[in-house]
Amino acid sequence: MSMAGTALVIGASGFLGSHVTQRLVARGDDVRVLIRTTSSTRGIDGLPVDIRYGEIFDADAVRSAMDGCDVVYYCVVDARPWLRDPRPLWRTNVEGLRTVLDVAVDAHLCKFVFTSSIGTIGRSPDGLADEQTVHNWLDMGGDYIRSRVEAENMLLRYCADRGLPGVAMCVANTFGAGDWLPTPHGGMLAAAVRGKLPFFIDGYDAEVVGIDDAAEAMILAGERGRIGERYIVSERFMSIREVHEIGCAAVGVAPPKVGVPIRLMSAAAHVGGAVARVRGKDTRFTPLNIRLMHIMTPLDHSKAMRELCWRPRPASEAIVAGAHFFRDASRRSTTVQELT
Repeated sequence: MSMAGTALVIGASGFLGSHVTQRLVARGDDVRVLIRTTSSTRGIDGLPVDIRYGEIFDADAVRSAMDGCDVVYYCVVDARPWLRDPRPLWRTNVEGLRTVLDVAVDAHLCKFVFTSSIGTIGRSPDGLADEQTVHNWLDMGGDYIRSRVEAENMLLRYCADRGLPGVAMCVANTFGAGDWLPTPHGGMLAAAVRGKLPFFIDGYDAEVVGIDDAAEAMILAGERGRIGERYIVSERFMSIREVHEIGCAAVGVAPPKVGVPIRLMSAAAHVGGAVARVRGKDTRFTPLNIRLMHIMTPLDHSKAMRELCWRPRPASEAIVAGAHFFRDASRRSTTVQELT
């Protein structure tokens, strides 16, 4: 059921933000978005939304966009753990968020729905980890994870100390159509379904969720989420091999057959990282990036189901949709090249 008033999506140009925007529009909400002037609008083109331009570091732009809104969906994150210089991570994930929260506490909002990460959840040596599992791998997560944990903690402090009606959504790896950038895990699926991935990483296991279901969880949190609470938004724990097999089967392509052990990938990443440092360039092939592929343990998302009435579909359906999207995007790109 649609809520009265206006919803603001900050970061509507991203994968999750664009899907949140699409679902709000589909149910008849009055929707406003705040994006940068340089942001791609492919995910929201043609939608009847009020587009405002501005940076999250500009309090006046944020205040203007938030004026008159009831619910804010915050979908901004710098998810580049491979950066040699971590300052951009902290600037966006923490300092930018602080600017937005300072505005939000005076905006008379009904709810502020924050996109956090499953990377803020602790690991469990036995059984499933949940929202109460204390984070216990900060020293192994690098600046990316540290910035995400600090961001979520800051949101919760604003809820406790300054009355912000905030909810933190710990979102897993998302799959589905419309992953234009794409995300790092989406990029691997894209390569697999295009027959350009020579191997899979044996030991790469992660929590996954369909992008439409993640967006639905965000919207449900805007209606039913308890202030100051965290919710795990994930459907299941899955190996990357299974992701590739599901996606490739959907489009009739043979999946990568050769598995490279993740320990071997980690060893090679140390060499690759050293070379990148000598060359003064960033590379995604770093020991930290490899570590983040297999460091977490399976999660329990029953709290979101119980309190938000969230009913995620099997993640395999979203992987199939993503596979078709990447295959069709590749065909369109080839056709354009042939025509030009």
